[in-house]
Amino acid sequence: MESAEAAHFTNPPSLCQYCRWQRTIQLDSLGANFIVTETIKEKMCCEVNDPTQVLMIATSYPRSEEDWQGLFIRRIADAMGENPDIRLSLWAPEGPRQTEVAYSCDPDDARWLDTLAREGGLAHLLRKRPIFALYRAGGLLRRLRGIYRQQFETTDIYHINWLQNALPLYGLNAAAVITVLGTDFKLLKIPGMSKMLRAVLKTNRCVLAPNAAWMEPELQRRFGDVAQIVPVNFGIDDSWYEVPYHPPEQTKDWLIVARVTKDKMGKLFEWGEGVFADKQRLHLFGPNQESLDIPSWVDYHGPTTAQDLLDNWYPNCSGFITLSEHSEGKPQVMLETMAAGMPIIASGIPAHRDTIVHGDQGYIVETREEFLQALENVSNGELHRKMSNNARQTSKRDYGSWGDCVNRYQQLFRSLE
Repeated sequence: MESAEAAHFTNPPSLCQYCRWQRTIQLDSLGANFIVTETIKEKMCCEVNDPTQVLMIATSYPRSEEDWQGLFIRRIADAMGENPDIRLSLWAPEGPRQTEVAYSCDPDDARWLDTLAREGGLAHLLRKRPIFALYRAGGLLRRLRGIYRQQFETTDIYHINWLQNALPLYGLNAAAVITVLGTDFKLLKIPGMSKMLRAVLKTNRCVLAPNAAWMEPELQRRFGDVAQIVPVNFGIDDSWYEVPYHPPEQTKDWLIVARVTKDKMGKLFEWGEGVFADKQRLHLFGPNQESLDIPSWVDYHGPTTAQDLLDNWYPNCSGFITLSEHSEGKPQVMLETMAAGMPIIASGIPAHRDTIVHGDQGYIVETREEFLQALENVSNGELHRKMSNNARQTSKRDYGSWGDCVNRYQQLFRSLE
């Protein structure tokens, strides 16, 4: 036995070490019985260590390297593709992805999802064209039911993004981790929706995984008796942690990165009037999706890329502003901003209160007076350095990388297997 163990540790096998170690011991102790024992042990071990077969579902996904839409889905999918313990299939709009990620859409589904993405997605259609949105929703549910049933035998875990995409799971007795986002709370306001989702959760083994802790109490109230509720923080690209953050002390440049919509801008154009001039400039990046009139005192740059922000703006701006009133889970741009070491001034919606601590990584503001005071405080060199350090430490501790995020999901996968 001792010689077998020594051989195992000094010359590790290329196959599973558990199988090879068992083979060596059995060969030394039983001799002729080795072949039978080898077959049994290898089969047992390989069954335990096979990669988890995951089918990821998303109706939003970046269609190019520059596209912002559903970027977090790509980051999670790529990180899962790099994880040797996961074998990922992706059903989502066509777009760039890791070679390890298998694409599960047939050409017809891919075209249909591309059309839906170009129309702005279901949430946008519900606001602008509600009757047509119901037609699109019916088509989506039918296609999802088809892919769920088609891949049932080869899927260990369904990883579903957005609650509505879980509805076609009804009656399948499947294992599913369902990512819940802030926009899902608008869905829950639709009469009968909670009842339908409860029926789905009762007939499957599910974990609801909101990406922010503020959503947990309401989800527990509605679904805690039929599903596990486990918040899962998203990760952050490593490049944001590497930003060389040294803003100039004289001119104060403030940064906003957001889709330009009425809800996303919130009180910004009202509170910022007369504040930003030569020594304090406000730089706004993002697509003007609702064709809003942008005041002349805002330096509006339109859409841009993450690389442009990383290279030219995040190293030099004094702080980040978001006065959004939009229903959000936990804005990814705020996590990236903290990782870059930039203090944040934010409105008081739950998503913002769940992300930063007032006076620690930035300020939560409810009035124009509080907004102006926050601008002054962040401009203070000592306070600025303190908040910058706090922001980076918090992001590393609580969010980490996308690989860390996948590890958090993996724990949920194992709890359902």
